[in-house]
Amino acid sequence: MTYDNTLKYLVEQFPDQFVRWLLGSEPDEIQILKTELSLEPIRADAVTFLKTASQILHLEVQTLPTSTPPLPLRMLDSWVRLHRQYGCDIEQVVIFLKPTTSELAFAEQFTARNTSHRYRVIRMWKQPPEPLLSAPGLLPLATLAQTDSPQQLLEQVAVQVNMIEEKARQQSITACVQLLAGLILDS
Repeated sequence: MTYDNTLKYLVEQFPDQFVRWLLGSEPDEIQILKTELSLEPIRADAVTFLKTASQILHLEVQTLPTSTPPLPLRMLDSWVRLHRQYGCDIEQVVIFLKPTTSELAFAEQFTARNTSHRYRVIRMWKQPPEPLLSAPGLLPLATLAQTDSPQQLLEQVAVQVNMIEEKARQQSITACVQLLAGLILDS
């Protein structure tokens, strides 16, 4: 839950940076939606609505590949609820923070008789760090990116964090970096 809250904070503080990274577009206006979806409440990790594109970016953050109900079913359930409530295009992305070889972290769709639903999966340990190093709100995720030297990557992140002029923002990003880096690095 700590990692969910960290990513929720980053998405809420830097929604434009997540949209650029995950959708590759420049939004004019972003509205953060509540994360409770109608009917029996379920909580999504982050839901971002792009007014200009009439699109919802739904982010789920996972440290472990197992969940109840299983992640593919949760993604379908969220898609149906979002589509019912907002009636627009929905881009769903699952971000796995912690390296794993579990097949569950490689599933990109829900399939049952007469039903199939696809979503994107990002495994942070497979992502290049460069795009993440170029935006303050993505710096905490950069610590989890693909590298031969996690310590050296953390040092690069620290340099970028130190360049943030606003002290309160710098401190917030530093706390998020420390928390997420702790997933893969010793103290």
